[in-house]
Amino acid sequence: MLSLSIATPGTAAIFRRGTASSTSTSSSFHGVRIQHQVSARVPAAAMVSSSRKPAVVMMSKREAELKEIRSKTTEQLQEEVVDLKGELFMLRLQKSARNEFKSSDFRRMKKQVARMLTVKREREIKEGIKKRLSRKLDRQWKKSIVPRPPPSLKKLQEEEAAEEAAEAAKSA
Repeated sequence: MLSLSIATPGTAAIFRRGTASSTSTSSSFHGVRIQHQVSARVPAAAMVSSSRKPAVVMMSKREAELKEIRSKTTEQLQEEVVDLKGELFMLRLQKSARNEFKSSDFRRMKKQVARMLTVKREREIKEGIKKRLSRKLDRQWKKSIVPRPPPSLKKLQEEEAAEEAAEAAKSA
């Protein structure tokens, strides 16, 4: 695979490792010649042709999700982005408190936020809004956001309120 020969006037030493194969590349630098032989390999993806079916299913699933995102208005997208970012914050809190959580939710939510923001930017480009104006509008939008608890926290609070009401009804 790799051979090294050092050539000085009058003497030559050759060091070889591996065996020769079909293709070789070489370079020389100040009397030292390095020759690297590359064997031709068939990629693993070319050998397995039946593995393409699951990829097609994933693409159609992703396309269906994108169609759903594109069917929403820009305001709805912004509301969902705020909700998802709140959910990400809740996940970070759970992680820091060492509570149980799904680590895959981080990646899934981040990708979903990125898809929504991409669709929003695509719409701005169609309207002719330049990048600088888009950033300015985003800053204004972020300032106008009213802090509110994420949906998972609302759901948790409602469940706790229902349990307290049930306990109060039992004790009364």
